[in-house]
Amino acid sequence: MTGLLISTVPIMKSDRVSPVTILLVDDNPNGLTARRMILEEQGFSVTTSANAEDAWAIFQRSRFDIVVTDYRLPGMNGGDLIRLIRKEDSPARIILLSGFIGALGLNEENTGADELILKSNKEVQELLRVVRKLAHQAPRRKPASAANGLASGKTRTAVPGRLAKGKSAGSR
Repeated sequence: MTGLLISTVPIMKSDRVSPVTILLVDDNPNGLTARRMILEEQGFSVTTSANAEDAWAIFQRSRFDIVVTDYRLPGMNGGDLIRLIRKEDSPARIILLSGFIGALGLNEENTGADELILKSNKEVQELLRVVRKLAHQAPRRKPASAANGLASGKTRTAVPGRLAKGKSAGSR
């Protein structure tokens, strides 16, 4: 008897708008297939990749609303992929999956991911909850520093009583 993957999550009502596009990255073929099937069953359009290098090439050719990536991948890891995506100022939301979130000290700040999900027996429900949440949020905006032209890492410090060019408030 072969094992059968059956989702117990209710199917979303079909909207007449284009489906949310997801790039799913995992080197485990069973996990990749199971997640793809569950997400597609819920009405999402899913593209898969077994490694971060191929995922990056796919990402550059297509538009994705959400990227779901495993952290531990052969070659470039999920964190490296996230950094490449963020450098592009893409509006894509990113979900990082890992069984080692606590052990590696991973969080949203040090990975650049919008959400982290611990691989566990509750992963499917959590993945669907987070994907639905991110799918209904406005696209990610550029950081405030980039929008203000401060992306170079240089900041201006205001000195009380002085204007930007070194003139005092009293001089014109």
